[in-house]
Amino acid sequence: MKPFFLRGLSPQYRLTMAVLLSLGLIIFNQQLTPLRSALATLVSPLQYMAALPSMLIDITSENLSSRQQLLEQNRRMQQEQLLISERLQRMEHLEQENQRLRSLLDAPASLDSRRMVAEVMAVDQDPFKHLVLIDKGALQGVYVGQPVLDNNGVVGQVVEVSQANARVLLISDLTHAVPVRVARNDIRAVAHGSGHSNELELPHLAMNVDIQVGDLLNTSGLGGRFPEGYPVAKITQVDRIAGQAFALVKAEPIADLDRIRYLLLLWNQEEG
Repeated sequence: MKPFFLRGLSPQYRLTMAVLLSLGLIIFNQQLTPLRSALATLVSPLQYMAALPSMLIDITSENLSSRQQLLEQNRRMQQEQLLISERLQRMEHLEQENQRLRSLLDAPASLDSRRMVAEVMAVDQDPFKHLVLIDKGALQGVYVGQPVLDNNGVVGQVVEVSQANARVLLISDLTHAVPVRVARNDIRAVAHGSGHSNELELPHLAMNVDIQVGDLLNTSGLGGRFPEGYPVAKITQVDRIAGQAFALVKAEPIADLDRIRYLLLLWNQEEG
């Protein structure tokens, strides 16, 4: 007589196989990187197809904008253009003065780096990871560690590249850190991600450090990853608690990390 229920693999055997498989994946993680890149390249058409409805909705929404909204946008853009033109004129004057000073000091001037605009295709759904997918990849020369900005300031860096797209780790991620300096007095620090898109942390600062709410933090250029002088964040909180070894300092990113759509990729001199 046949039994009603066939007995399968024992739970102990399944657990052993799962543990061995996990150890194998951990050990051969580096060797699996080309495979992951190839799989990401294979699924990139599906990612483009998934992003297509959103693009069509955006195009339709733009075409349905009223004439009054377009006129208002045009007026506002003209005002912004005047302000930018005025700033550009001052920057040209400052650049000429800088060139004259460098010629006096016989110091080589840094060349403008290559730039490229990329569009955000998707946002990682993991609440513990701040990653976005962009539509530029190895075919366009994107590389791991490449600095990424928006129209306001530093956004993050590229951490994974496939042929057609790449993943960008935002500065708000818990694993990200940016060497910065205070624009007011050139004090150097490191801005760490806090896991929140609107907050960065500056750990290990002395209690008597000269830093104030409202201070602007720019990239310091240390480490060679981010070029010097780009805005990163603005100080929002400085607490000096008695009995603590370090001050509690927090900052708000300059970039709109929760509303980014178009990003700017920079090429370092060494990579070029």
